[in-house]
Amino acid sequence: MEKPYVLGIDMGGTNTKFGIVDARGNVINSSSIKTQKYTDIDEYCDVLCAEMMKLVDAIGGIDVVRGVGAGAPNGNYYTGNIENAPNLPWKGIVPFSELISKRMGVPCRITNDANAAAMGEMTYGVAKGMRNFIMITLGTGVGSGIVIDGKIVYGHDGFAGELGHTRIERGENARLCGCGQKGCIEAYASANGVARTAKEWLTKSDKPSDLRKLPLDEITSKDVFDAAMEGDEMAKEIFEYTGTLLGTMLADFIAFSAPEAIVLFGGLTKSGDILMQPIVRAMNENVMPLWKNKVKVLFSTLKDSDAAILGASALVWDVDARNAM
Repeated sequence: MEKPYVLGIDMGGTNTKFGIVDARGNVINSSSIKTQKYTDIDEYCDVLCAEMMKLVDAIGGIDVVRGVGAGAPNGNYYTGNIENAPNLPWKGIVPFSELISKRMGVPCRITNDANAAAMGEMTYGVAKGMRNFIMITLGTGVGSGIVIDGKIVYGHDGFAGELGHTRIERGENARLCGCGQKGCIEAYASANGVARTAKEWLTKSDKPSDLRKLPLDEITSKDVFDAAMEGDEMAKEIFEYTGTLLGTMLADFIAFSAPEAIVLFGGLTKSGDILMQPIVRAMNENVMPLWKNKVKVLFSTLKDSDAAILGASALVWDVDARNAM
């Protein structure tokens, strides 16, 4: 093969991870930069491309790379733009594919980060062989990729499947989400959402908790998990609350596409059963009887960010396959 490698980018609200992928789906090498560190998109792209070139140089240079695939919040598969992403430092329309392609000298394709994760999971992970499933990414935000009959659902404008911005709460007391709406499941069931719940409960309650030993503004979802593992009652209740809300929403998602499985991916899934158990219970308590105890809830089996990197890289292989038809 003349150009046997592809670059895959997984852009998160906190970190951007990237790697070299071969045609068999092996991540040859990888690295990362801090997304939030760069408030200027040109500076971010300069640093990202310089770091990617270090990986490229180690495998023989850009001449052996056929393209770049990227998964990003609000990445539009049709336009190549990142459009009004709530969790990124850059607002408005960002012509990401064009910016990267000019710097790297190879084509760049982009999709939503959760769609990229779904493509990776479908090709290499626990969803391999499944033609109908929903990928939910639980990181800085809540993303989703919907696969129906083996194809990612993009909709007419490229933005279908924003399940993280469906609303679990309504009214004036609902939490404000980064997208501008109130009550989105992202504001409750993301890593940031878990931290927000902890801060709210600590402020409004006098209940004892080891979390009170930490500076309130610095509490993270990992702090809550660690406290829960040590038996902290409030921390355990926070995960129960979070899982119940997410499971309730999953019941609604099932009614939309009748998936074989829902695959959970991202940093928050490292919480394991303390999150999974309330999710599954709430989902089956709220789903239509037609689907009760029928839809599997699975954690991704791909290592760390490999699902999104692999899925993003698949954008380039997929373009090659379609062009060859």
